[in-house]
Amino acid sequence: MRKGLLHKPVNLFGPILDKILLTHFVVIGLPTVLYYYILENGWNLSFLHVLIPILYFVTSIVVIGEAVSTAITYRRGRPAKMPKFGMVQRFMRSPRTQPLYPLLRSPGAVPKCSLIVAAYLPNEQHIITNTLDHILSTMERPEGGLEVILAYNRPERLPVEDRLDRMAEEHPELKLLCVEGSRSKAQNINAALEIVTGEVTGILDADHHPNPDSFTRAWRWLSNYRYSAVQGRNVIRNQDVNFMTRMIAVEFECIYGVSHPAKSLLVDTGVFCGANGYWRTEVLKKIGFSSKMLTEDIDASFRTLLSGHNIVHDPTIVVTELAPVDVRSFWFQRKRWAQGWLEVTLKYQGTIARSLRLDNWQKFYWTLLLVYSAGFHFVALQAFPITLSLTLAGENAPDIAPEYIWTMTALTLASGPLQALAAWLVRTDAIKQSGRDFLVYCFFIPFYCVFKSVIAITAIYDHIVGNTEWIVTRRSTDALPEAK
Repeated sequence: MRKGLLHKPVNLFGPILDKILLTHFVVIGLPTVLYYYILENGWNLSFLHVLIPILYFVTSIVVIGEAVSTAITYRRGRPAKMPKFGMVQRFMRSPRTQPLYPLLRSPGAVPKCSLIVAAYLPNEQHIITNTLDHILSTMERPEGGLEVILAYNRPERLPVEDRLDRMAEEHPELKLLCVEGSRSKAQNINAALEIVTGEVTGILDADHHPNPDSFTRAWRWLSNYRYSAVQGRNVIRNQDVNFMTRMIAVEFECIYGVSHPAKSLLVDTGVFCGANGYWRTEVLKKIGFSSKMLTEDIDASFRTLLSGHNIVHDPTIVVTELAPVDVRSFWFQRKRWAQGWLEVTLKYQGTIARSLRLDNWQKFYWTLLLVYSAGFHFVALQAFPITLSLTLAGENAPDIAPEYIWTMTALTLASGPLQALAAWLVRTDAIKQSGRDFLVYCFFIPFYCVFKSVIAITAIYDHIVGNTEWIVTRRSTDALPEAK
């Protein structure tokens, strides 16, 4: 929702196909010609046959490390006590970045809390009242009080606003904020931050249904001042719509149940994922959100970390949300994510390397995730031009120690299923996800990774040509009996 916003159904598959053909001609076609030329001139591709498995190996080690650390700590979902973070720093006996404030022994009473729900009503008008009903009827009221702010934008007044007005009359804690002239979620939230009165501020999307005790759980971390923001766990609740939603549901368990908590467990860091995040309001007001970035949440995360404040992941703070139900919505959502992460990488990688606020292990971890992830999709696809060039030249693969190849291959193939296994072990009771879906996901991973690599390569192309159109993810209430 920024300049170039598209929210009406538009036939975009023609231009998308053109981009895919162009980008993959560059990424696969041209390298095939280059590698064929190298082979025909008597050279070989041994360095690529060694380098590419190493890159896969590094990825596998990170994924496996995240899976093991999370499964050990969060098995059965609720640890008996607050986990200790920074496993790598403690194991390596390296100095840690000192907290900005001393730790407190007891969190005390939960102060007044504010909950901002950001919405774009033409797209989300059919689900927003259902979300507000859920929040107002189930959310525990902190001792200090609760306010719920619906910060929304729309091109013109809609009939649903009459229903919202009645809800605000019935619930004094609900405030309606129509942000005139807004074209982004960032602008909606920034406007809401001007009127929030809570000491803690949570942020939700229009389709998010939080657990009742979310603020209580978040306050355990924020009361100690060691952390300025807490990111919770997002779970898909419409997983039964079709095959794609079931796979996305498992993927979210891998991301929010395993990968994100591992950032805190391993190197004591974290990232705000756009919603189901809870902040100390004074910090959030200073950070704010940039409407110029495709992923304003990741941009805000790095500005938070680089300013000396820390973010923690707590997978016991659960919110349910709706997954895209068609390929079109999934494509544009993931392309925006990929392009947004690329923007953040280019903007902050140098600053991260020079930062005095992050310790060396945190710098290494974020560099690996940013730079490595930005280039990995290109590298991952090089297996295709290498194979094609060898076939065209009638050459055999270089004679490399089979133990090396088999070890790298085994680790690569095992990392995805191990992550899915960890996700199954730490699964939440919020949604009854079938074990069969986790098993199917393990076999689906190779095809899914190739598809996401295609999206990522297209996102790089869009970034190069300056295409920053935000195609709004269409919301669906299919298979949701509680929807109104």
